[in-house]
Amino acid sequence: MKLYRFSPIKNNQELLDAIKHTHYMCFTLCKETFGKYLSVAGNVGIFCHYEDEYKTLTQIRKELTEPSSNPNQKYFCLHEPIIISAKDDIPETIYTHLYIRKPDQYRGQVGDVDFFISDNEYIELKKSLEGSAKINGARVFDRPDLDMIELSNPGIDALAYISTKLMTEKVRVKIV
Repeated sequence: MKLYRFSPIKNNQELLDAIKHTHYMCFTLCKETFGKYLSVAGNVGIFCHYEDEYKTLTQIRKELTEPSSNPNQKYFCLHEPIIISAKDDIPETIYTHLYIRKPDQYRGQVGDVDFFISDNEYIELKKSLEGSAKINGARVFDRPDLDMIELSNPGIDALAYISTKLMTEKVRVKIV
């Protein structure tokens, strides 16, 4: 049995396949949790599981994205957005930023997508989760530098994050 669905990713087509899979899985998480789809921030991340894979995907990312002189850049702006066609009730989606995550033994998922909601909706959602509300698969993300809610499901090999539009733009650069 293969431990990771796509890893090691070795070329552009395998990367695109992993991005599409992550996209559909994150929309599934969103619908399972909230009964509807939220707006996508344009960020998609792919998680590496091997050092060689990270080196390969970093090179591919350099071909696909604008360079940055910022050493804290996390998500890179794609030269050409990745457009994933509508499928069933999942809407067409455009990704403008790509992140390649270093290998992490605690992240077996394929990748993640960021969704956003209005500031007021986010405040209410976060308060409810910090209170007594239990929303299946949702939790306040346990990082003080990132004000986000994480969606997960042990049967889905992707993670989704929800925040405000401003926070989903801030995460494109590592907050130090």
